[in-house]
Amino acid sequence: MDAATTAVILVGYQNDYFSAEGILHSALEDNSRVQEVLNNTLTLLEALKPSSVPFIHTPIVFTEDYSELVEPVGILKIIKDTGAFKRGAPGSQTVPELMALGSRMLSLPGKRGLNCFSNTSVHEHLQRAGVSDVLIAGAVTSLCIDTAGREAADLGYRVHILEDCMVARTSFEQEYFAKEIMPLYANVIDSKAVIAQLCA
Repeated sequence: MDAATTAVILVGYQNDYFSAEGILHSALEDNSRVQEVLNNTLTLLEALKPSSVPFIHTPIVFTEDYSELVEPVGILKIIKDTGAFKRGAPGSQTVPELMALGSRMLSLPGKRGLNCFSNTSVHEHLQRAGVSDVLIAGAVTSLCIDTAGREAADLGYRVHILEDCMVARTSFEQEYFAKEIMPLYANVIDSKAVIAQLCA
C-alpha cells in the first residue's frame, strides 16, 4: 500500500450502532467490543490524518416513513420496524468522534442498503483521487462490510478489511467472516499493520 493511492472507507459509524443508547447497539457484540472497534478506528485515523489518505464515511439514512424500503427483509426490515437510522433522529447521526475530524472526514450520503457503493458517489470519488487500495471498516461485518469489500473487489480495487475495526453481531460471525470468507477476495489486516506500512 501507498498513502498516495489508498483510501479509508468507513461504514455505519452512527449512533444507532455505536452509542449505548442506539436502537441497534444491543444487536452487536458486547459493549466492550463495540467501543474497542471505535477506539481502534480513531487511532488509525489519527495516525493517518497528516497523510493524503482520504477518509470517506458512508452513512445510511432513511426518510421518516421509510418510503425507500419496499417490502424489506432481514436487517432492512429490522431497521424499519425499530425506527433506526431515521433522518433527523439522533441515532442516524455520525458518531461525534468522527465529526470531530471536521473537513478531514468526507461524508458521502445516499446509502440505502448494504452496499456503500450503491446510490452514492464513492466509486467516482475514489477514481478521481487515483485510489487503487481501499481500507474498509465499520458495521456490520457479515452485511455492509462484506458487501462493500466484494463490490470494491469487483470494481478493481485492492481490498483490505480492517479486522480490528469492524464489529459483528456475534463473535462467531466475526471470526468466521474474517477467517473463512473475506480472505477469498481481500487482505484481512490489523490496523496496527496498516499504520506501520503507511506511516513508516
